[in-house]
Amino acid sequence: MSLTKQKKEKVIKSFQRVETDTGSAEVQVALLSESILALTDHLKIHKKDSHSRRGLLQMVGKRRKLLHYLKSKKATIYQDLVKKLKLKG
Repeated sequence: MSLTKQKKEKVIKSFQRVETDTGSAEVQVALLSESILALTDHLKIHKKDSHSRRGLLQMVGKRRKLLHYLKSKKATIYQDLVKKLKLKG
């Protein structure tokens, strides 16, 4: 369910602003989105795994808060990120 090192590095490289950027809001949202997708697939198979479902809800909440921050502080970056991740509509 967790991301492999190679997948994590790939996501970081595609969303980082500078070479050493590993913790910006954009990178965090992208990593959370990948984890959410993986966990969603897991929960489709294991419907009664309530502990993982709770973790999924926590990740969704954290991603929502980061997206709200980006929308209020850096609207253009938010728009690009939403389009790139195909999050809304």
